[in-house]
Amino acid sequence: MIERRVILFSGHVQGVGFRYQVRTAALELPVKGFVRNLNDGRVELVVEAKPADIDRLVSDIRDRMSDYIQHVENRVESSTGEFLAFEIRR
Repeated sequence: MIERRVILFSGHVQGVGFRYQVRTAALELPVKGFVRNLNDGRVELVVEAKPADIDRLVSDIRDRMSDYIQHVENRVESSTGEFLAFEIRR
């Protein structure tokens, strides 16, 4: 079963290559969606995949960027199937 998660990372997550590290980790897994900076200083990750693959992605991001992450918010939503790949959005 495919699910959609919206994950918000806060801390010192902008200007440190965070989105590029997320994309690199995402491209290693069967996930689709996007990552982008928000105006309030957080980074938003919207991803659709099997729950285990999303868990793996979030774990990989934490491993790569733990020094910059202070808080993670996680919301599960219904999958829309709108994504064809994984990308960085501006």
